[in-house]
Amino acid sequence: MIEDDAVLGEAVRDYLAATGHAIDWMRTLEQGQGAIDAVDYDLLLLDLRLPDGTGLDLLSDLRKDSNLTPVIILTAHDQISDRIEGLNRGADDYLVKPFNLDELAARMQAVARRYAGSAVAVIEVGALSVHLADRNVTLNGKLVDLSSREWAVLARLAARPGAIVSKAQIEEALYAFGSEIESNTVEVYVSRLRKKLGKDAVETVRGIGYRLGR
Repeated sequence: MIEDDAVLGEAVRDYLAATGHAIDWMRTLEQGQGAIDAVDYDLLLLDLRLPDGTGLDLLSDLRKDSNLTPVIILTAHDQISDRIEGLNRGADDYLVKPFNLDELAARMQAVARRYAGSAVAVIEVGALSVHLADRNVTLNGKLVDLSSREWAVLARLAARPGAIVSKAQIEEALYAFGSEIESNTVEVYVSRLRKKLGKDAVETVRGIGYRLGR
């Protein structure tokens, strides 16, 4: 998230962190560009009016560089022309301040589904149903209680069912930029998921990563 408003930034950061997302909060375009260069993000929340320029210029530069990271614009600019310009520059969605945090989360999920190539909010893998929009999972029709980090691992795998997801990609889903990561953290959460969802729910592809379903 690139946002210079301290109150809004704290609210969004705390809300998303509490719901299982790893989020890095930068307050200037320069800081934001540095973070984008260092980390392969799933989504960018972008303010337009920043201390060192406009978010639209950063967005244009990203798209010119073939960076397809999904972008949701967060701004106080509520003119139709501003929205059109943001979308034309390559934004995926647009929220006008002030906004409801639950709506932000729902829009994030919708954008993530589009980029995952899935128009549906439920991923079915055998007896397992991963409800992306509701952020829950059922096994044989029964709700399974997952911690926020267990969900973060499962959601990263479910975004690409049948595909191999690297350990590094899962770590990015678990921790914000600069956080300390234990060497066995991913293994610990994969093990916990297997205990709750079945030992065959997550496959280890040795030396490469993990996979949900085949």
